Amino acid sequence: MRSNPPAPGPVSASDITRHHEADPRENPWVDGTPWPETAVVVRANPDWPARYAEAARQILETLEAASVGTTIVCTLEHVGSTAVPGLAAKDVIDIDLTVGDPTDEASYVPALVAIGYTHVIREPSWHEHRMLRLAEPRVNLHVFGRDCPELIRHRLFRDWLIEHPADRQRYESAKFAAAASSVDGVQTREYNAAKERVIHEIYGRAFLAAGLI
Repeated sequence: MRSNPPAPGPVSASDITRHHEADPRENPWVDGTPWPETAVVVRANPDWPARYAEAARQILETLEAASVGTTIVCTLEHVGSTAVPGLAAKDVIDIDLTVGDPTDEASYVPALVAIGYTHVIREPSWHEHRMLRLAEPRVNLHVFGRDCPELIRHRLFRDWLIEHPADRQRYESAKFAAAASSVDGVQTREYNAAKERVIHEIYGRAFLAAGLI
């Protein structure tokens, strides 16, 4: 096994198993609504782990050089489908950056913008989530605070897919089906909604196995 089921610690089991939603009245876009993107799912790329490692190195070096890395950076984690060997995915590296206080944007956003990231999303109602994007090579950098249940959920889902080939195949099939459900391509929000049922089913099995429900 890759890892033991994550212990809830200061985060309650009910927080981990609840599918949190952002306030629909909240405008998450930092600089205006971006152009919609077409979801393109590609076969697994063996270069994805190396791309993550390089992006993580740049992020850490940049924050340390700005004299904030040693005080605010708690963890960097490769999450999402590109972190699961053999799983088809959008060609985007998803990274969770855990910081002491995600609302203190001045301590990390300017340094990351200086190396090419764009601050795209701010969601106070959803775990104070921030997301920065690197255009090339594509990286989505998700910023959360310590003890955020979403960090545990991301690791649990990733590790479950690594360890359970049947659910990995089930999830991959759902991704291809979602991406193929529109002649002109599925936009990101629609794509995610189309996968949601399968994601929740897989989460349910992972939660049960981890003793969270």
